[in-house]
Amino acid sequence: MLRTLLSSVREYRWQTIITPLMVVGESAIEVLLPFLMAAIIDQGIQPGNMSVIIHVGIILLLMSVVSLTLGAGASWFSSQAAAGFSKNLRHDLFNQIQTFSFQNLDHFATSSLVTRLTTDITNIQTAYQMLIRIAVRAPSLLLFSIIMAFLVSAQAGWLFVCVIPILATGLFWIVKKSRPLFRQVFRGYDQLNRVVRENLRGIRVVKTYGQQAAEIDKFHRSAHNIAQVFSHAQRIVANNMPLMQFVINTTMLILSWMGAKLIVGHQLQVGQFVSLFTYSMSILFSLNMFAMIFSQLSVSQASAERVVEVLTTKPDIVAKTNAIEDVADGSIEFDHVTFSYPGTDDDQLKNVNLRIKAGAVVGIIGETGTSKTTLVSLIPRLYDVTSGVVRVGGQDVRNYELKTLRDQVAMVLQNTILFSGTIRENLKWGDAEATDEQLNEVLQQAQAKDFVDALPDGLDTNLEQTGQNVSGGQRQRLTIARALLKHPKILILDNATSATDSQTEARIRQAFKTDLPNVTKLMITQRVASIIDADQIIIMKRGGIEAVGTHEELMQTNQWYQQLYQAQQKQSGGGDHE
Repeated sequence: MLRTLLSSVREYRWQTIITPLMVVGESAIEVLLPFLMAAIIDQGIQPGNMSVIIHVGIILLLMSVVSLTLGAGASWFSSQAAAGFSKNLRHDLFNQIQTFSFQNLDHFATSSLVTRLTTDITNIQTAYQMLIRIAVRAPSLLLFSIIMAFLVSAQAGWLFVCVIPILATGLFWIVKKSRPLFRQVFRGYDQLNRVVRENLRGIRVVKTYGQQAAEIDKFHRSAHNIAQVFSHAQRIVANNMPLMQFVINTTMLILSWMGAKLIVGHQLQVGQFVSLFTYSMSILFSLNMFAMIFSQLSVSQASAERVVEVLTTKPDIVAKTNAIEDVADGSIEFDHVTFSYPGTDDDQLKNVNLRIKAGAVVGIIGETGTSKTTLVSLIPRLYDVTSGVVRVGGQDVRNYELKTLRDQVAMVLQNTILFSGTIRENLKWGDAEATDEQLNEVLQQAQAKDFVDALPDGLDTNLEQTGQNVSGGQRQRLTIARALLKHPKILILDNATSATDSQTEARIRQAFKTDLPNVTKLMITQRVASIIDADQIIIMKRGGIEAVGTHEELMQTNQWYQQLYQAQQKQSGGGDHE
């Protein structure tokens, strides 16, 4: 796990190295200061030797300045290293997520990935800065202080050595008890993010149905669960301070009694006794730092495990070595294809066989839950088949470079996704180098040019998040235009015109027929009128394909299709369909 995380340090390696060195130097000088103070008291103040006071005082002042400089430098470099490390780690984590297949993304919930990219990495950043600075300062200050205490008085040194196991045992108990609770806290954050995300995405539905109170209750339950577990964890961690105070007070009491006896017995001077008090505080302060470190590590370890889980997850779908980098045409073949989602025994598709010629218009229709979207998702290799072969352009899709394949297969989904930015920026996802002439051409084909031209800023109109400032039908037409800008060999429309009126949809189909004769077009729909002129119509059933044929053929051979068509004709008033 540590190796995986440290690979993100990269250009901040030298700050990571120099910080501990400066901290060790600062600690070494810091433990010498009480020794010099003892010399001033015992050899300068008590005998009245001003020369010793001035000479040692100057040395003490210079060493204090050096210690201050080293401490400030360590603080600066540790902050720089931690911020840079977290930046790289977020970048690496985000890049890793971009390589995931839909199967990988199904495993990690979106809300969980958001928590890992934000809260978890912030916790790791805090722990990293603590590790390269405080986690070095604590043991070095502890070690140097014990050594100096032994040099001053062996009896006092052994007292400090006896204190350490008591505190160490307490800290171990605190960490052991709190670590699993912090893991629960972060799972709670995932759930809370999920609730918030669902609410914000569906806020219009929530308000329409008057479910604000139910949503507030759901949020409060998630937040209350986090608060309960976090409070339990903090109560355990809070035992650290009472334990620390008890040990400090007890140590001070024993040291005072021991010091008094040694001074009376002329085995210890006053200045040395003062230095022992300072060393005792340094030792106990370093032990307190250990407590802080272990408390933070209890939180950060859970975060680190969650981040590393994502970083070490191998993408399920990768291109082969020497992958094909050109798609010959838009022909599609399903050869004995079976597919089931990971973790399930239910075959969504079973032994599917299908051939589609390049340039063909294919309609896909069927009841809800008949794996229509699953079928077309195998074409751009969003999922891999469980068995069998899917071929595009005569080649197994697994033999293509992924970018090559997906550049030639454009998908437009019913749930349209537009990003914050201008219409121009959204369209250029299809082709970053597209000219305005090309943008207007695809807008015309998607029947979106008129409404874009009518906007005050035209192509430079800013879209709100998910395109909420345009209608559902307009969003669908913009996403169709974006897909057309890829100039694909295969165009898949998954209920992509469901929010448009019949006349607009008919014009879109006519534009496809006129302007895209060589592009293979697959249209998933629930409206027979949308695919009535298709070269092939595929009727899906649970587990695969029920029938394939033209509209006329299916009207003669398939009762379900016939009943659907007749029902839709009645609903539309029996008008003609293009």
